[in-house]
Amino acid sequence: MKHTTNASFFLLMAMGLPLIASTCRRLNIFRICIAGAGRPVMVGLALLVAPVATFAQEVNPNCTLIVPHNPLTAAGLATPYQLEATNPSDGPCHETDKNQTAFVQAAVIDLDNGQISVYNPLVIDMGTTPAVPPVVPALPTHHVVALWFGFNGDNLKLIPASGHNELQQNHCVQGHGQFAYCNAVEFFKRANQFVKDGRLIVPPIGVDTTAHHEACPTVRSFFVVDQDQSDNLTTEYLFTPDGKIAQNTATNRAALPGSVVKGNPSDNRLLDVFIDGALGCIPWKVPDLTNPGAMVPALPLNELQAKKFQAPPIAQIPLGSPFALDPPITGVENLHLVNEYRLGVNQRQVRNPEDASTKKYCRKMRAVQPKKLFQDKSSFIAFRSPDSTVADTLFTFMAQRYVGSYEILKCESLLNKPVNVALKTAENGIVIDATLLQTKHDVTEQIPLDGDDSGNQME
Repeated sequence: MKHTTNASFFLLMAMGLPLIASTCRRLNIFRICIAGAGRPVMVGLALLVAPVATFAQEVNPNCTLIVPHNPLTAAGLATPYQLEATNPSDGPCHETDKNQTAFVQAAVIDLDNGQISVYNPLVIDMGTTPAVPPVVPALPTHHVVALWFGFNGDNLKLIPASGHNELQQNHCVQGHGQFAYCNAVEFFKRANQFVKDGRLIVPPIGVDTTAHHEACPTVRSFFVVDQDQSDNLTTEYLFTPDGKIAQNTATNRAALPGSVVKGNPSDNRLLDVFIDGALGCIPWKVPDLTNPGAMVPALPLNELQAKKFQAPPIAQIPLGSPFALDPPITGVENLHLVNEYRLGVNQRQVRNPEDASTKKYCRKMRAVQPKKLFQDKSSFIAFRSPDSTVADTLFTFMAQRYVGSYEILKCESLLNKPVNVALKTAENGIVIDATLLQTKHDVTEQIPLDGDDSGNQME
């Protein structure tokens, strides 16, 4: 996902200015604070004097979600999650603040036939009420429910509304920055078996409509991934003009005129809405229990489809992923946390650090991502940017996202190669073009396969 680097970041680095990464992470924006006195900063063609306070002022990036009682039941799913500050002295947390918005997604597998459906629980501020009470989902008689969590800040903490052991009892895993999950391991165990038995049919990924007619990308494609793959969700909520929040349903949209739909900036949403849209691909969708009659994509669907159809090289969470560090974002590599994160998204388990090498990940990302981006440049230029305050088209958005990921994963030092894409910005800092810096070695280099490319099987 989600947090890449604004073009001004690279200019600051080139000027030798000391930088502090703020860790406020929303849709592919990696914010940077200057450490030191205000000084001239070159942004595109403009010379800007930026005082420290201008860069350093940020909302509280660490929030807590209060998990309802019995969260895997119909009643629990229909009970709003409540958002509050993890440490109130750092400032409040508000679901309506785009830098603090949290999201929840549930998937339900019917144990009688293997079919999957999706439900998106609601998040509101602590002590408030929703604009419309959530829909109570009709669950199959025999089922397994799992939950995934996404967040636009840095660290999302889960606490139970009641019962000190309730998170443990519902197999909740957290401590991965923006990402957490409950009961995902059991869900994927059942889904994988249904796929193996032929009772759950995962639709083929298809072929794109570009002139090259290549296989549509998945969330495990090195074209799609960034520094923290497989995080965040496709969940959307309705935000009313008076600051209330409701589930995004046809009924609620009709009853709440003037409301705005907002989604969780994520790798999943980027693929399902933007990349698939640009390439003429179709994401896997299943019935939405939140909005009866609608079909929606979801994180677990993307992971199941990628597991079955992604051809090598296959991207799976590396040691250097910011949300697999200990502690997240600022800490050190930890193989246990990598495997714990991978379990929540149905990825292969690894036994030693070399099996999750960030260097290998960087090498594959460098070989794959720019090539596809520039090969199909016209398709990506023609599609809208996920964030017009960062880049003017999907092409430039993906370019700056790649450059940011290359830096955050420390690919240059690992590979001893500078980033192979140059960004061009307008006077306001928005990325408006990109150039591929390709050497002869880049063209001829063969990428060796490794354990992650031997298949998506769990070990």
